[in-house]
Order: sequence, then C-alpha cells, then structure tokens
Amino acid sequence: MKIGTHNGAFHCDEVLACFMLKELPIYKDAEIIRTRDPKLLETCDIVVDVGGVYDHAAKRYDHHQRSFAESMSSLSPEKKWTTKLSSAGLVYLHYGRQLIAQMLGSKEEDKVTGTIYDKIYETFVEEVDAIDNGISQCDGEPRYSISSNLSSRVGYLNPRWNDDSSPEMEKHRFNSAMRLVGTEFKDRVDFYCHSWLPARSIVEHALKSRHQVDSSGEIIKLESGGCPWKDHLHALEAEMGLNPQVKFTLYADSNNKWRVQCVPKVLGGFENRLSLLEAWCGIRDAQLSELSGIDGCIFVHTNGFIGGNETYKGALEMARKTLESRK
Repeated sequence: MKIGTHNGAFHCDEVLACFMLKELPIYKDAEIIRTRDPKLLETCDIVVDVGGVYDHAAKRYDHHQRSFAESMSSLSPEKKWTTKLSSAGLVYLHYGRQLIAQMLGSKEEDKVTGTIYDKIYETFVEEVDAIDNGISQCDGEPRYSISSNLSSRVGYLNPRWNDDSSPEMEKHRFNSAMRLVGTEFKDRVDFYCHSWLPARSIVEHALKSRHQVDSSGEIIKLESGGCPWKDHLHALEAEMGLNPQVKFTLYADSNNKWRVQCVPKVLGGFENRLSLLEAWCGIRDAQLSELSGIDGCIFVHTNGFIGGNETYKGALEMARKTLESRK
C-alpha cells in the first residue's frame, strides 16, 4: 500500500490526513510517497493534498483545484459546518467515523461515535481546514497573532532555509510532524470521550434542578467540581428551550472552596451574560467580604468572570446579589 502526498514544505492538513489514514488497518503499513510527479502519484493507492483531483471513488483527496469548494455541509447536508475542506477535512469526512469507532471500540453507527466524530471536527479538524485554506477566524484586523496553534507548530518542524533539506531530512521531519498531530488527535478523542461527554449528564441534572438552587432559575450548581460545562450548557439550554438563560454556575474547586463563574454569551467568547459586580473586581479576602457584605469571600477576578468563596452559601449569595443589582 502507498499513500501519496506532495514533497517540499509540509502543512498540517496533509500531515493530519496521513496520520489518520495510517491509523486505519488497511493503511497501517502503507509507505508514504512524497512527490509531485504525476507518474509516481498514479502508483499510489490513495493520494492527499496533491494531484488536483477530489474523487472519493478513486481515493484522490486534493482541495487546491479552482473548482473545489466543498465543506462538511455540502458533502453531508445534515452537518452544519461550512468551512472549506482541506485534505485533512476530506479524509476525516470519509474515514473519520471509522477511525473514531476504532479508537473508542464502538460501532460507526453508535450515537457516541457520532457525537465524538462531530466534536473532533468542530474543535480540531475544522481549525486545520480553515488555516490551510486561508480563512480568517473573524472579520477585521486581529488584535494579536496566534502562533502556537497546531498548524503553526507543524510548520515550525519544516527544515529551516539554512538547514539540511535533503529528502531524508524532509522525511524525518514529516514523521516528527505526524507524531505531533497524532498525539494531540488521540488526546482530544480521549478527552471528549472520557471527560467531556460524561459531563453532559451532570449539566443536564443541574439545569433541571436549577430552581432548587435559586427561584430565578438563573443559577445552577454542579455536583462534580469544575467539569467541562460550557458547551453542554449552551446546547442543553437550546434543546430545553430555557428562558431566562442561566447566568452563573457554582461548583467546588480542588480545595473544596466554592467558585461562582459567569456563563459566556457565546462559546469561546470573553463577554459574559452577566458579570459579577464591577465594584468587586480585583478585590480579595476580608476587604471583599466587607465591601460585599458576604462572609467568606476569597476573590473576584479583575474581569469579573469568576469569583471565589469559602462556602457554597457565600458563592450563592455573590451570584444572587449580582442578579439583584439589575433591578
């Protein structure tokens, strides 16, 4: 078996595509041929990121041709993502569910497989697609650059201009890049399967019992520490049609102290639905307790998105006083 991709400088998309293919039993022992020679590519069983052809039946997965404009949603209409696919996205689209099922020891048609498949695309592969296709994350000029993402770190593994750039060295560095993306891919699958997914039932229980915490229904209590709750909360609120939306989450930290954390307006954003009182921001301990009139205060972050208290009762009171301030 042979997997074909281009030689020269490598990018995260074909590195990730090759890693995913090599994880599948059929390509486990395949040789990776890095070339742009059409005659050599014709000898390959599957080709990614080179050749100017996207044809699943022929196992050709390039996205550079002018006519290519496919996304997850265009090829799988039930999916919501409209980002143009790179070779990584194409391979994931066609082989990702098989790969996830293999990693989880589940079946491709299982609900858990589908859930993790979607989450890995949304939080891992789509970023690679967008960066490789030059799609900006937001409109306008960014306020700062991010050079520590996976695509950048793969790029740094290319030989420098004044390094040895022989085919042997390129192969060595390409293999190093595959190990890098492979480690992170497996880590993300493990996280979403064994940490993120189990948290959904905890958040669902917290939402259903929210009025036992506070009559407003805008404060929830998590029974299992700081589990990953944000995207579950947003998704479950929409599914349950909750109104009003939750503003604060209470949970015990690793020291058995209590945190009150604001719910962000959008996932990944820094603006809260309701921030803790501005007068409390950056104040700590006894000074904060005196200012707020709440015993046991520990801190409120300078940006007002999180605070701490010695007790659950105190954390709840911090959330309640903030809600009352709107009146």
